[in-house]
Amino acid sequence: MTHLLHDAASGGTPASGEPSRWIVRWSHLVAPGGAVLDVAAGAGRHARWFAGRGHEVVAIDVAQAALAALAGVHGVTPVRADLEDGSAWPLAETERFAAVVVTNYLNRALLPRLVQCLAPGGILLYETFARGNETVGRPSNPAFLLEPGELLAAVHGRLSVVAYENGYVTEPRSAFVQRICAVLPVQPLAAGVAPPRYDLAG
Repeated sequence: MTHLLHDAASGGTPASGEPSRWIVRWSHLVAPGGAVLDVAAGAGRHARWFAGRGHEVVAIDVAQAALAALAGVHGVTPVRADLEDGSAWPLAETERFAAVVVTNYLNRALLPRLVQCLAPGGILLYETFARGNETVGRPSNPAFLLEPGELLAAVHGRLSVVAYENGYVTEPRSAFVQRICAVLPVQPLAAGVAPPRYDLAG
């Protein structure tokens, strides 16, 4: 099951132009100049934000009007694709990114693909609505809400989790959200080898 809410709020940040605070908070972990994949990009708030910081961004969305607004943004490549109709993945199978960004969108079948799109050292930044949101507003269908720990389960054994939250926010409106920042290790950890230092301070 899938759910898409470009105009909703997630993680305590507005979806109308302002980048998500969660995305901004962890963006320092993205390799400088590394390519970014913005999935269900909508009006392109994150595509614009990363492009403005020197990243080449591929922005995927089904809405032609939204992508048309991104067509002239330097550093952004809009890609129109319906990720829910069973069509083939719109990018080359070998294409990899320094970051994959998803907000306010849930397509459970796509989660393994998003992890696969990460280059070594790449960052998955994901946040969307979670179970409990049915008590405060939309979306309310359980099929469209992440279960507790679901993002953790999606990356278990494949990515190193830097940060994870599952809870309730009040700004800019009441919502239950789940979000994760996870990294594809450059190499497996080995005994006696110092682990990577993921700066939590931002």
